[in-house]
Amino acid sequence: MLRFFRVLYRIDRLHYLYEKVTFRKENRAFREHFPEVPLPPDYLLYESYQLHYEKYYSGGFESARWLTDHLFRHTSLENAKILDWGCGPGRIIRHLPQCTGEGCEFYATDYNPKSIDWCKKNLPGIHFNLNSADAELPWPDQFFDVIYGYSVLTHLSEEKHTQWYNELTRILKSGGILFLTTQGKYYREKLTEKSI
Repeated sequence: MLRFFRVLYRIDRLHYLYEKVTFRKENRAFREHFPEVPLPPDYLLYESYQLHYEKYYSGGFESARWLTDHLFRHTSLENAKILDWGCGPGRIIRHLPQCTGEGCEFYATDYNPKSIDWCKKNLPGIHFNLNSADAELPWPDQFFDVIYGYSVLTHLSEEKHTQWYNELTRILKSGGILFLTTQGKYYREKLTEKSI
């Protein structure tokens, strides 16, 4: 309905301004305490996550630790090639080198050219790729040891799920790990059919 009446963009812009005002004090304090931390432009951060610098940075580190804790249960990650599918402005991938140790190669891909441009300029040591919405990636068959995607599937149609799953498994090594998350606990009640 919001799209039909052409007010979706205005509402989104108002929500962005609301977050900018709401988190202004906390964001200023984060900048003062951590001036060396590169942060994406505000709107890029907002549209991919939330306009809260501490949650973006520290939450990204916590998510990277959570991910690697799960991965270490199944593999040593020694000399692994790791792909962040749908990396956005690098919230998780920026922390993986610290969480995995040395020897790994890090790759990330996203459909947003602004995210990829910012990541390339600000997050060294990671290979960034701009992809389209079509399930086509530039890497050869069986290239990656680990591919992960945080809540990417929730933005895709059922048809795209199948196409992307096929593409991701094409570039994943035999015996590799494909780690995909969906909406999480917050949406459990909304997405679960109620008992009668």
